[in-house]
Amino acid sequence: MREIGIGVIGGGYMGKAHSVAMAAVGAVFNTELRPRLEMICAQTATSAERYRRAYGFRRATADWRELVADPKVEAVVIASPQETHRAIAEAAFALRKPVLCEKPLGATVDDSHAMVAAAEASGAVNMVGFNYIRTPASQFARALLQAGEIGEITWFRGEHTEDFDANGSRPATWRNFGAANGTMGDLAPHMINAALALVGPIARLSADIVTVHGKRPGTEGRAVNDDIGQFMCRFANGAMGHLSFSRVSQGRKMGYAYEITGTKGAIRFDQEDQNALWVYKADDPPALRGFRKILTGPEHPDYLPFCQGPGHGTGYQDQIIIEAKDFLQAIAEGKSRWPTFRDGMEVNRIIAAAWASAASGAWVDL
Repeated sequence: MREIGIGVIGGGYMGKAHSVAMAAVGAVFNTELRPRLEMICAQTATSAERYRRAYGFRRATADWRELVADPKVEAVVIASPQETHRAIAEAAFALRKPVLCEKPLGATVDDSHAMVAAAEASGAVNMVGFNYIRTPASQFARALLQAGEIGEITWFRGEHTEDFDANGSRPATWRNFGAANGTMGDLAPHMINAALALVGPIARLSADIVTVHGKRPGTEGRAVNDDIGQFMCRFANGAMGHLSFSRVSQGRKMGYAYEITGTKGAIRFDQEDQNALWVYKADDPPALRGFRKILTGPEHPDYLPFCQGPGHGTGYQDQIIIEAKDFLQAIAEGKSRWPTFRDGMEVNRIIAAAWASAASGAWVDL
């Protein structure tokens, strides 16, 4: 085992999640590389110092350039706003430092293209933070699909729906302005990534995107971003699909859910019950033919390091710890792991196609 100095840029919601994950991952997974919380960066020196004390970093800074350039920072985690991702990643790759970047990869498709080019030119390990697809249940679903357990996939329905912005009388916040902060920039990337992971490339789509609460307090004279988006699609393998996204879906707290139909069965999953997968097999005896609830346990991917008891479950933070494990293993092996920056760029490309389709009212080929 050897230490690796970790620098985290951003100390808020995701900055804390990544910091906690890096502090725990060595003990949970007995990783070859053991993270050393070397430096954290925030917008002000005061907040950076507060995060340093809270999370256990050795040093703090208000300048991400200082963090990236520091020789004791050997790998960089980007957990700052999307508009900052490109410049930080390019600087880190210029020094051939591995980068784990939160989703979405870039604020624009052009940013994502530039980040992929910098990553691949440097040869450094790169990964995008799509955590939800890493639950043991969803990893097991991918394994079942790849093994052909439900046959040829014919249909995919996925959603990422929440209600944190459902109250139209709530005053506007930063989330209500800028394309990168709307539903298509915030929630859609996760389910699009899931669709790509579970079914494969999307060939064409037809989208519709709307703003529901355009006149909440504090929006006067300012353009408000999107609340709901959806698209029909055809996957490259011929499967049909429908994906929907909403931050105004009353009653939904973590509605990251999908159902997949194949020629021999079907799979259902809902993140609000993240430790269960529902599987239907068409060749079961007629009297037993129905969806079977499978509780995750030690036999499922990345579960046992957390708990020896089946059905005891894993949580949100554990997803980030699994992500940290994958990132460290990629660095140890010197080879990037899925989802790479190129995979993240594909998500951005699909979102751009959805916006183009919504504007034109026509199908868009990818």
